[in-house]
Amino acid sequence: MSTRAPIEERLRAALEARGQLISAHDLSPARPPAGSTWGTRKIRRVLYVAAAATAAAAAAVIFLLSSNTPDRPRPTPPARHSTPTVTPTSTIPDPVPSPVASTP
Repeated sequence: MSTRAPIEERLRAALEARGQLISAHDLSPARPPAGSTWGTRKIRRVLYVAAAATAAAAAAVIFLLSSNTPDRPRPTPPARHSTPTVTPTSTIPDPVPSPVASTP
């Protein structure tokens, strides 16, 4: 058998002394934090609600886009009333015709 080195003896003694300082009270779990914190349950709940809302929106879009089938054609929108177009009047006066000299 091998003899232990002095450094190993010292390490074992130090670890044994530290182990004797810890009691069962030191090993009990700590109290959970108080206050409003975002835990994994709350994050999962928010993600599930967001996923459900996204799925509902996608289903609504697919339903609305697929409702234009040959069996049920979408009604055509009513015709728009067209307003008569007004042509702008010219603000430049017409030139006055020059008198034509008549030949006798």
